Amino acid sequence: MRLRRLTIQAPATTAGYYAEIEASTTTLAGLLATRGATLAVPACPGWSLGDLTAHLGRVHRWAAGIVTGRPTGATSGSAAVASPAADDPGLGSWLTSGAAGVIAAIRAAGDEPAWAFGGQRPASFWARRMSHESMVHRADAELAAGQEPVLAPDLAADAIDEWLRITAWRRGDTDPRADALPAGAALHVHARPGAKDRGSGEWLVSHEPAGVTIQTSHAKADVAISGPADRLLLVLLRRLPPDDPAVTVHGDRGLLDRWLARTPF
Repeated sequence: MRLRRLTIQAPATTAGYYAEIEASTTTLAGLLATRGATLAVPACPGWSLGDLTAHLGRVHRWAAGIVTGRPTGATSGSAAVASPAADDPGLGSWLTSGAAGVIAAIRAAGDEPAWAFGGQRPASFWARRMSHESMVHRADAELAAGQEPVLAPDLAADAIDEWLRITAWRRGDTDPRADALPAGAALHVHARPGAKDRGSGEWLVSHEPAGVTIQTSHAKADVAISGPADRLLLVLLRRLPPDDPAVTVHGDRGLLDRWLARTPF
């Protein structure tokens, strides 16, 4: 397989990550206030808008605790963080205060090492992770409210890169992508440039004898999926179907369906 190395657009700045956390949580809190806590969120089966809001608030506080506490190993998950009830009238303000808290914690820590999914990374890692988490769950709320999510192309492409890599962190030493992608198979993901050439990138996911690898490369694969970064991200995270009009699929559609079914967000 001949590869052509590509240059992926530089990810958003840390300041951009902070801005997305603030903007997305403000939008989510506003939807909670106007649409109500009981609104069902189809992207998160079984959850209401109140449940979604409480979840994101717990995740922010969990990440802030990691950044400030600097544990050297895995911690209890975000579900262990206390939160108001899903129908608590103060839930929206609790969400936005948690967003401000995690931003403040990351700013204070800078690039000091902090635990991050099996290893020590600069604390600023959590700015990226919380930005994408907030952006996607904001999109979940907007879709539930019948609105069309608008995602910044550069952040969406950055989130695709993170997601294709983060799936390997979900089961300890076992890479779940090895189950999602059969041995010898390859998936090509192409985020086409948006306005002003923002939000572009290409990734090759291949299951080789040594395991699953992610390369920022263009190459022939068993199945290829392409589209604008924002729509492509929502398809990869199963928020939109692969037959979304803005997205194109070439090759083995069954292989793509298998990948999507076995890599839940």
